Amino acid sequence: MKLLAPVSEPVSDELWNLYLEYNNPTEVPASYHRWCLMSAVATMLNRQVLFSLGHFTVFPNMYVMLIGSPGTRKSSAIKIAKKLLQNAGYDKFSAEKTTKEKFLLDLIGGTDSEGNPESIENILDRNIFGDDYTASDISEMYIAADEFNDFIGNGNIEFISLLGSFWDYSGVYSNRIKNGKSVKIPNPTINILGGNTPAGFSLAFPADILGQGFFSRLLLIYGEPTGKRITFPPPPSVSLTAELTEYLVRIKTDVIGMTTVHPTARALLDKIYKGWTALDDTRFESYSNRRFTHLLKLILIVTAMRLSTVILEADVIYANTILTHSEHLMPKALGEFGRGKNSALVHRVLQVLDATLVPMTLNQLLAKVSTDLTNIKELQEIVTIQAAAGRIQSVRGGTLLPIRRVMKEVDSDTVDFSLLTEEERSYTL
Repeated sequence: MKLLAPVSEPVSDELWNLYLEYNNPTEVPASYHRWCLMSAVATMLNRQVLFSLGHFTVFPNMYVMLIGSPGTRKSSAIKIAKKLLQNAGYDKFSAEKTTKEKFLLDLIGGTDSEGNPESIENILDRNIFGDDYTASDISEMYIAADEFNDFIGNGNIEFISLLGSFWDYSGVYSNRIKNGKSVKIPNPTINILGGNTPAGFSLAFPADILGQGFFSRLLLIYGEPTGKRITFPPPPSVSLTAELTEYLVRIKTDVIGMTTVHPTARALLDKIYKGWTALDDTRFESYSNRRFTHLLKLILIVTAMRLSTVILEADVIYANTILTHSEHLMPKALGEFGRGKNSALVHRVLQVLDATLVPMTLNQLLAKVSTDLTNIKELQEIVTIQAAAGRIQSVRGGTLLPIRRVMKEVDSDTVDFSLLTEEERSYTL
């Protein structure tokens, strides 16, 4: 394994290539595998590597949500990454379904003398008097929820807000949860890897979340079905499993401490920060305000994948490329969420059209979405509005097709889309 690449050389893709080979053949989109790997590395790192940013410190933990239609293999991608972490000895996983209060108790809880989970009463008795914590004490949890709505429930604003605050929390968090008693949690550190559909996302998160902190901290990763059908996938290679496990363990043992930034990387970061323009979609206004922090977190992960704490220019380009690509697709991942009272219906209409390769008549479209409609005028209005917005087009005497736009490959020294797989580069908007 390469410990450090010279400044002029590209970032080592050794870990990513191993992960792709480990998952070959696969029905899972490459973008899902990529972000699951990033999330796994972030989880292994916890708070042991950091970036100093003025009065604040940036850690590599991330909140990642895989978004796609049913059958896009979100669950498969998440479970593969989770199992690999388990192989590497990681065991700080959240419950598959929980409440805000129980999550806090699990975050601080330990085990009794027999190795069983500590009781709620013992945890509360231990914490109410305010244990002395040091700055190095950490409470960590990995939320690997392939059905994220099962984990958090629908519209659970208090829990959502809590998770939002934990994204960059430092210090001791105190919360009163039962009979006036409190838990005190030192340096809560959360990583999230969730799976959802656009429709499920709208159930879990009310539209009001667009202006809240959690949404600005969430990376939405869009994926499309690959079209591959592998009836009998082979078991993972024993040797590749061992090699990947060893790699993750080495990240845990070798990548520790404050990062340093090479001068060329520092100059490039300055250029990105000052030159980046906000996403056109106004729903991502709050995300745009935190974009640079997202980038720094990703850079910490990319650098750690080289088993290094020295950030090179190539690390910055690689991380910025991955993030830029995902940002282009975030509006598509979000669908019509939050845009109007019939946003779910509009999303359904566009989804049906996007899935077709041949023009579709209004009557054919009606047959696909009739159960979601109140009347045909509702569909006619949606088609008219979306056509005027340039999202669908009428061809061959009134039949309908979506307007697909190939993602532009930005001509810039801050991104390099050749670093992505051919599949990732083929996505349309």
